[in-house]
Amino acid sequence: MLKDGYPHEMRAADYDDWVTPTTSDDGKPMHGLNGDILVWNPVTKRRHELSSMGIRVTKETLKQQLEISGQLDFLKLPYHQAILKDEIPLSVGGGIGQSRTVMYLLRKAHLGEVSVTVWPNELNRICEEKNIHVLK
Repeated sequence: MLKDGYPHEMRAADYDDWVTPTTSDDGKPMHGLNGDILVWNPVTKRRHELSSMGIRVTKETLKQQLEISGQLDFLKLPYHQAILKDEIPLSVGGGIGQSRTVMYLLRKAHLGEVSVTVWPNELNRICEEKNIHVLK
């Protein structure tokens, strides 16, 4: 959880480690091995992730995070099986999200306003109601 009580983008339970106990410079207990760059988005009035930088999950953190996020069924998938069987190396990753940076600079409310992809019908409907123009 972040300071505001909300989870940090629950989309990556099988990617970044957000459960390993850590400590801040001032001694405050924290969780995760992550160095994301977050900025305040004045359009959405919430934090906005510009980058994803962190230690990737191990088989232990993968299982823990998938359990927390209610996604244990993912453990059957090939990528997740490869992690569980130590068939792929542990890694560190990072990069600036180009679409997220453009979204922030252009003051957009949704990633779909700057990047064409397939979004669920329900999301498209909600965006239309809010006058958010998702690219198709």
